[in-house]
Amino acid sequence: MHKAFKYRLYPNKSQEIILNRTLQFCSYLYNAALQERRDAYKMNKVNISYKGQSCQLPFIKQNNPEYQEIYSQVLQNVLNRIDKAFDNFFRRIKNKETPGYPRFRSSKRYNSFTYPQSGWKLQGNHLILSKIGSLKLKLHRPIQGNIKTIDIKKENDKWYAIFVCETESSPLPQTNKFIGLDVGIESFLVTSDSEFIENPHYLKKSLDKLKDAQKKVSNKKLGSNRRKKSVKLLAKRHNKIKNQRKDFHHKLSRQFINNYDLIAIEKLKISNMIKNHNLAQSISDVGWGQFILLLKQKAEEAAREIIEVNPRYTSQTCSSCGQIVKKDLSERIHICDCGLQIHRDINAAINILRLGMSLQLKN
Repeated sequence: MHKAFKYRLYPNKSQEIILNRTLQFCSYLYNAALQERRDAYKMNKVNISYKGQSCQLPFIKQNNPEYQEIYSQVLQNVLNRIDKAFDNFFRRIKNKETPGYPRFRSSKRYNSFTYPQSGWKLQGNHLILSKIGSLKLKLHRPIQGNIKTIDIKKENDKWYAIFVCETESSPLPQTNKFIGLDVGIESFLVTSDSEFIENPHYLKKSLDKLKDAQKKVSNKKLGSNRRKKSVKLLAKRHNKIKNQRKDFHHKLSRQFINNYDLIAIEKLKISNMIKNHNLAQSISDVGWGQFILLLKQKAEEAAREIIEVNPRYTSQTCSSCGQIVKKDLSERIHICDCGLQIHRDINAAINILRLGMSLQLKN
């Protein structure tokens, strides 16, 4: 399996200039490669491959000396990104999803480049990058496994090195415990063990500060230094919310993976759910997609089992007798003729666990 380790980089001023130039010229190459593919198909109905474009790199470097300052495999990876973007585009068409044709990316939106195989060396607390130099690295935890690729990423004027490593799974001891999870907005999730995990509402709590920061951006003259500073402040506030939410998801998913052998969850179509504009902000705030992804990643590493079930009727079906008890979203208590009276989300979580266990038996 593959695992990513992210560390802060501390380049000096001259190195930061080189890093920014590398991003800038990588974005130029990305856009030029995209334009070539679009034009070739529009004019001649010809699809250009990665191989066809990568063969042009020596000529590009010969006619544009600035590209000689960038490591060759970094440039190859730029063209590989374009190739993957088109592969995903055609895959979405085949699956009858919203296609999303590859877009041009300005230097502001192009925020990372990759050393896919070589061109780097780790030496103590320094990362030596070809064509860039030796950058100070804060190794706050050890790197595990074999390093496959290194991404250099810029986030809010800070630089990071992301090591993608090939690691072996580390199975945890069996607990013989199983659980069902029902995610929600009122509570982040409710378990089949009747535990309510409260939603921290990081976005909601920070809305006033975000509105104030956005107002400062709007009031500044376009292109001015004050506007640039205000944009950085706004990005910093959004980044803090993102990090708070991710930290919460990491800790909670680790808790479930450590304590349960099997976790049954709802198979959610979040992209469809956020089309409801009344709930879109609340759904984005809770971040179910990120939580479920982290849960799956940790489960793979720990040899735990995650089973996704169809959430249809899990709230309406009585977990005691199986009878359908229809109720509005405003009704929070499930009351059945069989005598069961229970919170609707606990009832749903029990049904999710039962469905998950039945699917496990079938497999």
